[in-house]
Amino acid sequence: MTKDIWLKKHPLAAYFLLAYAVSWFFMIPLALTKQGLIDWPLPFSTHYLAAYGPFIAAFLVTFITSGKSGVKNLFKSIAKWNVKPVWWIVVISPILIYAILSVLNYFLEGSFYNQNLLGEIKYVPNWGIGAVLFWILTYGLGEEVGWRGFALPRLQTSRNALSATVFLWIFWSTWHLPAFFYLYDTSILIPFLIGQFSGAILFTWLFNSTSGSTLMVIIFHGTFNFITASKGGEGLVAAVLSTLVIIWAVLLIILYKPASLSHLEHRVTAE
Repeated sequence: MTKDIWLKKHPLAAYFLLAYAVSWFFMIPLALTKQGLIDWPLPFSTHYLAAYGPFIAAFLVTFITSGKSGVKNLFKSIAKWNVKPVWWIVVISPILIYAILSVLNYFLEGSFYNQNLLGEIKYVPNWGIGAVLFWILTYGLGEEVGWRGFALPRLQTSRNALSATVFLWIFWSTWHLPAFFYLYDTSILIPFLIGQFSGAILFTWLFNSTSGSTLMVIIFHGTFNFITASKGGEGLVAAVLSTLVIIWAVLLIILYKPASLSHLEHRVTAE
């Protein structure tokens, strides 16, 4: 009973603690194995199970604090597909930008990019075009139901959109920390943090602009990873996309201001 009362009074704190606990349950052993501190026969493909920490945390905290009606509202935002067509263009824009760069490369170098490389993902077999679904259903769904679907509306209840985004960015970035000991190179830490912050601005803008469609953020996250986290997106492609995201984020702050980061001039808050 005491735990239930604490959870209902501090749902965000409970969410962050649980999201970290579930994800780091998979990530920390991988980091220790990579660093040679333990000798466990862990397949590094379990890295992708860590994606579901935010999802599981959001579901459990919502169920405990708001019951079935809260869970229903959480999942309603995941199924919110009926938005203006422009938002569908936005969420697949990483793929469109990749296609444009591939055409430009044809005119400059005489060949298109090797699209088969987009299916090459670390630690798992080549998924081909199915890799886009893989990213949407792992790090898209697994992360965004928690970060944007659960946490962002609650943060925006008492904060403007920008300050809520900054707060969320700190926890979102720190959540990735163990991956720097088995997946990422520490030399990319600063660019990583800048990219995360810019991405957080875009996700808040997309979420608020679609009146709380977690689905749109899930798909955008998935298509962005589909391009940048594959061998097909290494080098120039990743650099161009990352630069565009940074510029995009700056323009959003200037155009729409910190209050809502959206043309709708309101932010989505928890019910």
